[in-house]
Amino acid sequence: MRRIPRKVQVEDDAGNVMRYLKHENGEGYVSPYATVHPDATIEAGAYVEAGARVAARARVGRFSWIDLDAVVGPRAHIGDAVHVGVRGVVGDGARIGAHARLGEDIRVEPGAVVLPDAVVPEGTVVRAGRRRGDFGTAA
Repeated sequence: MRRIPRKVQVEDDAGNVMRYLKHENGEGYVSPYATVHPDATIEAGAYVEAGARVAARARVGRFSWIDLDAVVGPRAHIGDAVHVGVRGVVGDGARIGAHARLGEDIRVEPGAVVLPDAVVPEGTVVRAGRRRGDFGTAA
């Protein structure tokens, strides 16, 4: 059985040390300055940064990164190896495919779908009811 450390520390390029705690539901790591609902799942290798919020029944896939001040709504599903950029918002029940890259200040409407490997430029609004593989529909 492999052992997952309860706490980790990571040093960034500027020499700042960030600390993370293992989330009880999944084996991912959460900044002590983030808010993650106990019913959310943070999979192994995933990180949730300071100021981010992950709501009830949301799932953050393996090796995904929820950046500073980002929001993942209730029942949202973040695939594996996804980056949700700074201040990005993923709405209630939205689905983000594996390896997608969501830029800063994006908004994925409730129930919207971002396809795997999509790149969503900063400031984009992805509308519900339309599947787009490149970036979604701009507001």
